[in-house]
Amino acid sequence: MFELLYNTISNTIEIEEKDFISFTKFFVYKKIPRREYFLMEGEICFHQAFVNKGILRSFTRDNNGNDFVLQFAPERWWLADLSSYLNHEPSYLNIEALEDSQLLLLSRPSWEQAMTEIPVLEKYYRLIIQNHLISTQKRLIHSLSETAEEKYLRFLETFPDCVQRVPQHMIASYLGVARETLSRVRAQLAAR
Repeated sequence: MFELLYNTISNTIEIEEKDFISFTKFFVYKKIPRREYFLMEGEICFHQAFVNKGILRSFTRDNNGNDFVLQFAPERWWLADLSSYLNHEPSYLNIEALEDSQLLLLSRPSWEQAMTEIPVLEKYYRLIIQNHLISTQKRLIHSLSETAEEKYLRFLETFPDCVQRVPQHMIASYLGVARETLSRVRAQLAAR
C-alpha cells in the first residue's frame, strides 16, 4: 500500500527505510468512488491526500454553475486546499474523484508530529511546496501568454496519461479555453 509513496519520496530525498516506516503510521487509507467529493466548498480541509491510485481534480464553481479546474492529481500527486488545511478556514475549492481512487490521508496534527519525529520530511515538504509554487507561477504566466495549442502541448507534457482519463471539457477548463477551441487544436495536431 505504501510502495508508490516510498518511491515518490525517495525520488525527491534520501530517506532511511526506518524513517519511512515510521512515517506510514500517520496515514489513513481511504477509497473514494468516482464522482465522490474528497472536499466540498465551505468545508474545512482536514487532510492532505497522496493519490495512490486514481485521479482527482480540484475546481471552483462560479455563480452560473461553470467549473474552473485548478489542478488534476493522478497517482503520485499530493492534493489539498492548503489555505484551508493550514489555516483551518472554509475551503473555496471542491475536490472530486474522477475515477475510483485510493488515497493516503494525512491530518494536520499527524503531519506536524511526523515533521517533528522525522526531520528529513521537512526537506521533502519544502521541496514539493517549492516545486508546486514554481509550477503554479509558470502555469499562470503560460496561461496569459501562450496560444491554445501551446497550452495543450504543455498539458500533454505535464499529464501524459490524463488525456485518456479526463473528460475533454475538464481539460478545456483547466487550460482556460473553450471546448470547441480544444477540439480544433486536437484535430489540427492529429492532422499533422
